[in-house]
Amino acid sequence: MKMYKTKEEVINTIINEKNILIVQDLDGVCIPLVQDPLKRELNKEYVKDVSRLREKFAVLTCGEHEGRRGVNRLVEKALNSKTTAKENGFYLPGLAACGVEFQDRFSNLSHPGLKDNEINFLAEVPKMMRSMLTNELKKFLPNLSDELRNKLIDVAVCDTRFTPTLNFNEIFNYVKNDFQKVKDLQLIMEKIMNNLLEDSKNYGLDNSFYLHLMPNLGIRDGKEIMKYSNHNEFGTTDIQFIIKGAIKEAGLLFLLNKYIANKTGVYPFGENYNVRNAPKTHNELIELCIDKIPRNQMPLLIGVGDTVTSVKDNKDNSWLRGGSDRGFLTLIQSLGESYKKENQVVFVNSCNDQVLRPRINGTDMTGISDPNDDLKFNMIINDGPKEYIEWFKQLASYF
Repeated sequence: MKMYKTKEEVINTIINEKNILIVQDLDGVCIPLVQDPLKRELNKEYVKDVSRLREKFAVLTCGEHEGRRGVNRLVEKALNSKTTAKENGFYLPGLAACGVEFQDRFSNLSHPGLKDNEINFLAEVPKMMRSMLTNELKKFLPNLSDELRNKLIDVAVCDTRFTPTLNFNEIFNYVKNDFQKVKDLQLIMEKIMNNLLEDSKNYGLDNSFYLHLMPNLGIRDGKEIMKYSNHNEFGTTDIQFIIKGAIKEAGLLFLLNKYIANKTGVYPFGENYNVRNAPKTHNELIELCIDKIPRNQMPLLIGVGDTVTSVKDNKDNSWLRGGSDRGFLTLIQSLGESYKKENQVVFVNSCNDQVLRPRINGTDMTGISDPNDDLKFNMIINDGPKEYIEWFKQLASYF
């Protein structure tokens, strides 16, 4: 039977080290998952607890900091003020848009590795998505009223600046008892996003973007594998149109680079390191760390995420493993082994009545992990963001 650490044991491991860095995903970890991303909420006390940790905390998210859908708006709403966060450094520092939008806790922003022509194309993508989705839904759900169709499209098209996204949670919910229809809608979602990739080539951006599926079943032939719906869960609900190279594990090294430079005055990977010029494989990222970061400068790393998948492929009896948090959590675990540090990997059960996801029940990790999985969790937060925030409060009280 798998034995996890208690919450107190993990806190003791963290506070016994002076040099620590908590790297945390957002949605599903400290923000409950909802069908409409504009209805997300952030806990006020959690925001203040994060600020106690100062440079010891960073987010690593495929969401975004700025814009009307950005987490900065959730911070301001939680504090009921447009100015308090800026004045007191209450914004959540770290790397967003899967690695191309960095901010400090005062919301000073930079866009490492992004080019102007990429930013300009991304600004057009939500309009293109909306047009394509309108055409597809008219054909696929012809009996919808214009009013309801537009309402579903408003929720589905997430007009984020660097990671425009199709989020089909609300549309899936409309046909939720017909899993074949959900699967057909997943194929429509994929078709629209592939068309956008083709369109980008007409702008000379052949190698600028890729599609990030949430959740997914890993990568095959350079593309993420869709997780199709079944009777227990929807599977892939979101597809992000994202900058190539913007993966969380490369982002982890960007955060390490900043963290160590703040402490020592020297950027171990160079001042211009970003996710676009980062090594592309897990082993190369580890080698770069070993080569450039001495053991006395490497912090104890604590990784927190909720999107990890593992499904048996019955064709060849192998496991399809994916999820947007898997890469950086696995890298944190591997760096702990390489540096002989007690790095901690924390999994948050994010499944709820609004967004169906696999969840860990005791030793049952179906859909998330498997007996041959290299990734091992040190702690499971069973009851989602609410329980995680309580644990985080307890941890923050030591700082």
